[in-house]
Amino acid sequence: MTDFKNILAIIPARGGSKRLPNKNVRLLAGKPLIAHSIEFAKKSPKINKIVLSTDSKLIADIGKEYGAEIIMRPDELAQDTTKTAPVLVHAVDELEKQGYIPDVVVLLQATCPIREENLCENAISILENNSKYDSVFAGFQKSYTMALWTKDKDDNACALYDYHLRPRWQDVEVNNKLMAEQGSFYAIKYDAFKKYKDFIGANPYIYEVSKTVDIKVSGKKNIQVAAKSYKTLAKQDDKIEKTATVKVDAKGIKKQTAKATAAFKDVNKLKDVKKK
Repeated sequence: MTDFKNILAIIPARGGSKRLPNKNVRLLAGKPLIAHSIEFAKKSPKINKIVLSTDSKLIADIGKEYGAEIIMRPDELAQDTTKTAPVLVHAVDELEKQGYIPDVVVLLQATCPIREENLCENAISILENNSKYDSVFAGFQKSYTMALWTKDKDDNACALYDYHLRPRWQDVEVNNKLMAEQGSFYAIKYDAFKKYKDFIGANPYIYEVSKTVDIKVSGKKNIQVAAKSYKTLAKQDDKIEKTATVKVDAKGIKKQTAKATAAFKDVNKLKDVKKK
């Protein structure tokens, strides 16, 4: 067993969103969007360093107010086309210059503000107790791979199951799960992070969330419907924690943020009921 002492959480939040100006500081449940991820990290007994990577003074000031350290990123890492991995690499490089070397790098995406209460502790424990895994991320089951294929732009087909040994539909135990990244949590060991320069390594473990309500605040999907779906799932098994992931990234923000706030409150009410 490995006991990680230095666990770094990085929250990327740039200020130049074109589709949704000031997205990362829009209020959700009475707090700026970035505050939810910062507070999640602060509540975790595993995480002992929280860094907000941004190019915006406004976001930096709000991040400081909620307790995050700030790393200002250069303009070339704050473009519409900028990917997340290079932003993390930059942040870790800056910390290394200060003499800080993490054992684990955690990515918390600001646009996924609602997470399971013990998600971080449980996921990090998997890395501590299983040396074969170099990373872990939150994911949920979408289906089974039975009878599913992929097809690329050149019409090349690839089966996601062994069609020569085609199992019966009812043989669930021999069908592989089809999993999807939830987006709210990623953790990778430092050595793997330095090798792959990414937040998922070569041998990841998928920390399975029992059910995810995945909402984009865009007007295309009614957040209240998603909240109702969440309640239905909670009734099915009140022993299993459910997670609602609200992704704030689109048009119609004033109306949709209000709905997102309502859903956020609904989820927290469910958690309070289960605690009682």
